[in-house]
Amino acid sequence: MTDLVTLAELGSPLAVIGGAAYARHASPAAYWSTVGLPLSVARLLASYSSTMDACGLAVEPSRWRALAVRATTRREVRPVPPRRGIIRPTSTGLRMRLRLVPGQEPADVAASAERLRHAWGVHAVHVRDVKPGVVELRLVGFDVLRKVRMPRRSGSRPLEVPVALREDATAFVRDYRTVPHELVLGATLSGKSMYLRNLVTGLASQPVVLVGIDCKRGVELAPFAPRLSALATDPDQAAELLPVLVREMEDRYDLIKTRQGIAPGTAEELITSDIWGLPEDERPAPLVLVIDEIAELFMVATRKEEERRDEMVTQLIRLAQVGRAAGIYLEVCGQRFGAELGKGATMLRAQLTGRVCHRVNDEASAKMALGDIAPEAVQASCAIAPELPGLAVVGDTSGGWSRIRTPYLSLADAAATCRATAHLAPDVPALNPFRPFVPPLPVAEPDSVATASPVTD
Repeated sequence: MTDLVTLAELGSPLAVIGGAAYARHASPAAYWSTVGLPLSVARLLASYSSTMDACGLAVEPSRWRALAVRATTRREVRPVPPRRGIIRPTSTGLRMRLRLVPGQEPADVAASAERLRHAWGVHAVHVRDVKPGVVELRLVGFDVLRKVRMPRRSGSRPLEVPVALREDATAFVRDYRTVPHELVLGATLSGKSMYLRNLVTGLASQPVVLVGIDCKRGVELAPFAPRLSALATDPDQAAELLPVLVREMEDRYDLIKTRQGIAPGTAEELITSDIWGLPEDERPAPLVLVIDEIAELFMVATRKEEERRDEMVTQLIRLAQVGRAAGIYLEVCGQRFGAELGKGATMLRAQLTGRVCHRVNDEASAKMALGDIAPEAVQASCAIAPELPGLAVVGDTSGGWSRIRTPYLSLADAAATCRATAHLAPDVPALNPFRPFVPPLPVAEPDSVATASPVTD
């Protein structure tokens, strides 16, 4: 009887431990809120001073403070750590601000992020510069990229679309006003199409002109046809569409010059304003050109195709160089984008400020995307595992980079969103010849109500 009571007493703690271990694997967010958060806060409060000292972030106190300590107490004068602010729990981790001591810089704290992670038992520690002398530590309790859940409060302004989740649990927002053009690279099944799917559906709910070039017969962009103002599904159609976009850009520059009193003969490169300076009732709608598999526009087999390719590349470079002020933005996708594609490829890539690199098949492809803006991010992009589709490394010309992952969005849901927002597509008469045909939805026949005939003798 005593043995049975002992086993029963032991069974309850073991069940709790087993349940916590299962929750940590199956529902890391719930485990963090109930178990991980209190433990990490306790570790942080108990070991803050010693951890900062071990990481080299504590400095010797000032002479007056040392004298005051010796005069009032007999304790040993210890190094002073950065002053800690209020700990703010979140659904994915903790946030805390530090006031740096004189002589420190944010890079000193960032260099110790890995040590702080192990000391406080969290998944990752990210450092953000808030203002001179103050940094914010964002502690992430678990791997938020394993199962992506976008933040609830990710409200976007015009031309801002939250498309993925960063590794610090914040939303990655594609902002066309800040980064007008972007290059998205990735091998087959790397999640490049999922990124594009989230981007198009995010733009579909805004008054934006969406134009697509998909030379794979439209298999990627055709489901979004109800919301597209123009769609080219082969190089021949793209060769007809791009000159129309260039003329649209020139017409917008003429509108700006007319409104601001600039001479009609002024070159576009000398105009420093843009469409956002026009009154709202005269401002043309912004236009986003999405190109899927850019290599299909560069590949040629004959001399005639080579001349057509050179024309299209020249028009794309013009759109990338001076299209931003006219409200025209480029989203270029592909598996590789290097000089081997042909003349003009490198020049076009240099105009694409934003870079998103999914899993690639070789290091050279990663260097094409990130090597010229963030060399240290190349190795991070090469380490993406095939079983994590949608994971990518994003960077820009500022040199900063981070890992992101796109949430799953089914093609049926994306197509339904585009069909529901088709009425938001701005009217651009020049693009009407290229508007894709959208077949009407089949009308479901009402169920026939049959009445049973009366039973007779």
